[in-house]
Amino acid sequence: MPILRLAYTTLFLIALIAIFVLWAQVGVQAHLDLLPWFVKLGLGVAGAYAIVRATAAAVAGEHGWNGHSVRWVGVTLAILFLCGLASYYAHMYLEDTGEGDDQQDTTVSRVAMPQGRRALS
Repeated sequence: MPILRLAYTTLFLIALIAIFVLWAQVGVQAHLDLLPWFVKLGLGVAGAYAIVRATAAAVAGEHGWNGHSVRWVGVTLAILFLCGLASYYAHMYLEDTGEGDDQQDTTVSRVAMPQGRRALS
């Protein structure tokens, strides 16, 4: 059993990394940065925990897809949905102060070819 605990601990750490990478890619990193740390920590740990529990339920049952594993997969999907809602909330209601992103107004000009040359077709 100690090797199984080590496997579940390793799975938890890998799932934690995967949750945050997925969240940053799907929910946009800029929106994730606007959320408070405790929201990110809570949802990330809950998602990784649900993944480990789904795996443990699949290993403990006679078949991989049993009632407990399906329930934990559902909990995992619900937590991922909450991550999406948190990103949507950050997009709609939290504003980026842009302290380091001082963008200056830029002027776009049209580049003209000299009269003697023709554009390649």
